Amino acid sequence: MVDILSLALIVFGLALFEIIISVDNAIINAEVLGTMSPKGRKWFMLWGILIAVFLVRGLLPWLIVWGSNPSLGFLGSFSASFSSDPKIKEVIEGSAPILLVGGGAFLVLLFFHWLFLEPKHYGIKGEEFFHKQGVWFFAVASVFLSLLVWKAVQIRPWMAFGAVVGSTAFFITHGFKENAEQAEKQMLEGGNNMSDLSKIFYLEVIDATFSIDGILGAFAFTFILPVILIGNGLGAIVVRQLTIGNIERVKKYKFLKNGAMYSILILGSIMILDSFGMHIPEFLSPVATFAIVGYFFWRSAKALKGDEAAH
Repeated sequence: MVDILSLALIVFGLALFEIIISVDNAIINAEVLGTMSPKGRKWFMLWGILIAVFLVRGLLPWLIVWGSNPSLGFLGSFSASFSSDPKIKEVIEGSAPILLVGGGAFLVLLFFHWLFLEPKHYGIKGEEFFHKQGVWFFAVASVFLSLLVWKAVQIRPWMAFGAVVGSTAFFITHGFKENAEQAEKQMLEGGNNMSDLSKIFYLEVIDATFSIDGILGAFAFTFILPVILIGNGLGAIVVRQLTIGNIERVKKYKFLKNGAMYSILILGSIMILDSFGMHIPEFLSPVATFAIVGYFFWRSAKALKGDEAAH
């Protein structure tokens, strides 16, 4: 019973994290879908869910585990995450620090970028101060990465390489996201005559880019690939429904992004600490996610109620 409850907590935690981290992606999707024909929107909703859930969120975690454990083979990497074989467990545990430190570096850099550079509604004290110090982002990111690599290389050189790969993935995906924002702006202004099919491909590429945040964060919850697929898949389906239904309402909850980013900071920190041998209880990631998102949802609902009362 305890195991079932634990798995349920992880699945719902994964789904909530996927939903909250994908709000920006849902907004882009909704705005681009508004420029498409009804037939194009139906195609996106059908094939978009299949690609987002099974191809991206199913295949990418598998590839990550396989890349961290090439000796297991492609098929073996999938079954290894829930195998009871002591030898396979030893291989997984041996490579886990490399994956965890890389994913943790990615997530912490993502948080720092939001804190220092991205426009935001200030949810707690201190955010405005850091936002005004945006010029320090690259200094903070460089010092953070230098310290992380320095500590990692003393334990295991491959961990240091994992941290560098995580930071590289951050800057690559950040470049894609910035390009996506420019392409979206052109489409909405009518300066881009893309066909519906081209827009669907564009949205799928953007979804894959945005999904990396959620997929890497998922390893702070569990290494069991089917559980990641179920949790992230449920979240992706909910996000698709929000895209066509209630995205305008969701946009009014102005502190949800804050909740997503503080969840990212906590999950990234858990992954880094775990990679250095501080084994964190499995329940902490989903519980922390529920608590942080719940707090900022409450703050958003309170602010929205005040705004509506004022009008």
